Amino acid sequence: MKPRAYALNFALILTTAVSTYLVTPLISNTATAQQAPPVAAATQVKADNEYQVGATLYMQKAAEYRALTYQAYNWAKIMLDTDDKEKKKLPKPERKKPRAVVVDIDETVLDNSPSQADDIKNRRPFLIQSWYAWGEMRKAKAIPGSVEFLNYAVSKGVKVFFVSNRDDVQKQATMDNLKSAGFQGVTDETVMLRSGGVSSKNDRRDTIAKTYRIVLLMGDNLDDMSGVFERKSVADRFAEVDKVRQLWGGKFIALPNAMYGTWENAIYEYQRGMTEAQKAEKRVNSLETP
Repeated sequence: MKPRAYALNFALILTTAVSTYLVTPLISNTATAQQAPPVAAATQVKADNEYQVGATLYMQKAAEYRALTYQAYNWAKIMLDTDDKEKKKLPKPERKKPRAVVVDIDETVLDNSPSQADDIKNRRPFLIQSWYAWGEMRKAKAIPGSVEFLNYAVSKGVKVFFVSNRDDVQKQATMDNLKSAGFQGVTDETVMLRSGGVSSKNDRRDTIAKTYRIVLLMGDNLDDMSGVFERKSVADRFAEVDKVRQLWGGKFIALPNAMYGTWENAIYEYQRGMTEAQKAEKRVNSLETP
């Protein structure tokens, strides 16, 4: 879910000559569609993001991570096939609707860990300019298992919608990247990005549900599944997950992403303008010890 849910603090913003904006959590799932200023000025800021090294290495180098993504997509195929066999049990109006699978893009079907790694190596905080520049490269690789499953769904007549909080200005580059990664059914209709600064995905999901029966919702962030998870505390996010425990591995399938996400914003209590030191203190104080 990009842009990343790391809010830029005001101190950093004041030290740059760049006009950028704060990235909000995935109630936003992330920030307003604007044209990016030049990337060069963004390199003036230095950030202490060493703490992200382990998470990024896990996603790039751990075979266990690949196993988890294959597991998620293998299970999604089982659920899709099961739904096809059991659709006769549905009410007639629902049975008649064509089926759809809704997936997030970043860290769900496309791997942006190289962009994260580049920020870490260059001690660069998340900046919208560098994020746009990465997208324009169209170099993100497919998450293991994603192409096989989603193309299988397309072959079964299921409509696949890519619902992402990338900004609308990134749409062409995003579509190009999805196609080059091997995904079928990528069209202007099926790639639904954020526009008008509206980051909640509820309206886009509702639009799809008017015509299609959504069989699966897949993402690396709780907000990819439902608006009930948006802008909740750590404890409340736990509670909301527990309330719908029967949906996990059913209609909801989550993929791992330790690099960034609303989970981290929840630790910061969604506060804007925190310094790097304040965020580091929050992270340490949130650790549970014996």
